[in-house]
Amino acid sequence: MTHPTRDDVLRARETIGDRLPRTPLLSSRTIGAELKCELFQRTGSFKARGALNKISHLTAEEKRRGVIAISAGNHAQAVAYAAAAEGIDALVVMWQGASEQKIAATRGYGATVDLEATGPGAAFTRLHELIEQTGRTLVHPFDDPVVIAGAGTVGLEIEEDAPAADAVVVPVGGGGLISGIQTAIGGRTRVIAVEPDTSTALHTAIERGEPTPVTPTSVADGLNAPFAGSLPLEICRGLERVLVTEEEIERAFRLLYERAKLACEPAGAVATAAWLSGKIRADRPVLLVSGGNVAAQTTAAILARP
Repeated sequence: MTHPTRDDVLRARETIGDRLPRTPLLSSRTIGAELKCELFQRTGSFKARGALNKISHLTAEEKRRGVIAISAGNHAQAVAYAAAAEGIDALVVMWQGASEQKIAATRGYGATVDLEATGPGAAFTRLHELIEQTGRTLVHPFDDPVVIAGAGTVGLEIEEDAPAADAVVVPVGGGGLISGIQTAIGGRTRVIAVEPDTSTALHTAIERGEPTPVTPTSVADGLNAPFAGSLPLEICRGLERVLVTEEEIERAFRLLYERAKLACEPAGAVATAAWLSGKIRADRPVLLVSGGNVAAQTTAAILARP
């Protein structure tokens, strides 16, 4: 699979154009860092960038056949949105137990949702069965150079809005976002990967030297990828990596909600968790707040805990 380049990310920004907003970079004195607010992106997460870039590059024949995707929720919504924007049909494989809010939102953007699978691992088997049956084009959530290039446009915005940043701290699931940011600015800025210690797809892949199945169980459901992609493994092999606990994620979630006034999802609080727990040394960090699609009951439960 071809590695994306910084030029690919620059082209992705031209492709996306003004169809997606530039998200704000906010400064928080309480947290002591700048926050890149991708929870304000269309569909509620950074995922819209990669999905729109990929779907915009499809041939007329591929658009006619429609697209298929797999996701716990954020990529599902992004593909549904991008497909609707391009006027093409989308089928999204999710699984039983996925966020009801994210399933409803995906359907709300016009996609068909397949819920045959009982979990993330089984969902990938189901995905390949449906690709064989339908001939649809896969819009992979994290292991596609065009999707990664789209995600990398986040990095270009950080580079321009925070030129003095000495670290960009990124939540990691399957590795698409951090791969895009590393591709865009990695040669210029220190990029740090953060995963829940109960959801270690990239960490495990790097330790083993190959994509390796894991059984993720984090409250940060947006990061619960069952494995990391081959491309992210190659791109991110040499990066600093940090693991955070569920308690650290929840503490960061509460602080972002109460003090920064950011209604993020647990996955969006993971970079902040690494910073607040003292696991990162930096003078001027930018922390990615990657998404804001969270069920009301999850928010209420975390905020209610001391």
